[in-house]
Amino acid sequence: MVKVIGLTGGIASGKSTVTNMLQEKGFTVIDADVAARQVVKVGEPAYHQIIKEFGEQIMQSDLTIDRAKLGAIIFHDESKRKQLNAIVHPAVRREMLLQKEKAEQDGKNTVFMDIPLLYESELTWMVEKVMVVYVDQDTQIKRLMKRNDLSEEETQARICSQLPLSVKAERADIVIDNNETIEKTKDQVEETLMKWGLDP
Repeated sequence: MVKVIGLTGGIASGKSTVTNMLQEKGFTVIDADVAARQVVKVGEPAYHQIIKEFGEQIMQSDLTIDRAKLGAIIFHDESKRKQLNAIVHPAVRREMLLQKEKAEQDGKNTVFMDIPLLYESELTWMVEKVMVVYVDQDTQIKRLMKRNDLSEEETQARICSQLPLSVKAERADIVIDNNETIEKTKDQVEETLMKWGLDP
């Protein structure tokens, strides 16, 4: 039986840094964001539903969904965001479970499910344990403004669309504190793998 570990954090908390560390060690990481891009490709069932709900103005000339336009609609409208999630989330879950089954068939011992909205979407049933990558809010704001070239207002809107990292940390089985150096983060990841007896 493959072990399934949930990996989550917040926007700009450094979760992708931890993902890279796990992949370098040979672990399979199933990424919800990658799966979400997969399920909204032109022709996929979720793609047709999104166009139907949000209109053709969110399509680009090559018929793909303009993520920036869709993002602008949902970041400031809770009901629209819920509408989008109701379409995308079930499709993403199916895709991730298919990838988990494939990893199991390939003889993998451990699979990490990288799910940014693990708690918000109530998906803890999909995993056995949860690892949260944590930074304090000031660090999160600074990193996101720098990374995405956003104003402080836009940054706050994105951060507020997720559950606070402090709340996620309280619920986690283990917290990886990513406020300091990459080396310190790496040490915490390695300690966790040993503590939980995980191999790829």
